[in-house]
Amino acid sequence: MNLETAILVVISVLGIFSAIMVITRIFGLRTFAKMSSFDFASTIAVGSILASIVINKDQGILKGILALFCVIGFQTLFSFLVRKNDLFNKLFTNKPQFLMKNGEILYDNLKRCNIGVSDLMAKLREANVHKLSEVQAVVFESTGDISVLHSSEINEVEDIILRDVESK
Repeated sequence: MNLETAILVVISVLGIFSAIMVITRIFGLRTFAKMSSFDFASTIAVGSILASIVINKDQGILKGILALFCVIGFQTLFSFLVRKNDLFNKLFTNKPQFLMKNGEILYDNLKRCNIGVSDLMAKLREANVHKLSEVQAVVFESTGDISVLHSSEINEVEDIILRDVESK
């Protein structure tokens, strides 16, 4: 493998990986529930590289190892930047969203998150909610999960629990 091929592999990995993350961000969390866009991109990239190496006899193992190294290296760098840089975190990390707050359904947020009222009601039933007034908050998490905070008694939810949730 020559230097030109190695550079092409590195550029291809970064380009495809970035494209997968951007596409996932555009189409939203509902597309790949329980995975962040970054987790999804990593999983697809590693799987594709492994499949290419196994299926394509023309694909060199060193080229595949370099590609895997680049993906994992990029994943490590990306995770570091998300933790250390607020702008990077804001650009590439989905924030949890309120779907309900203090017993009130936030229809604009439901629409933004591509969640139907029937999906919300199913989650409320799963959480054994009897009345909407029992619901203090329903949060569409960054993983695609929906969390329901409720009680038949009115208890105040501590600020730290809802700190990163966008209220829009």
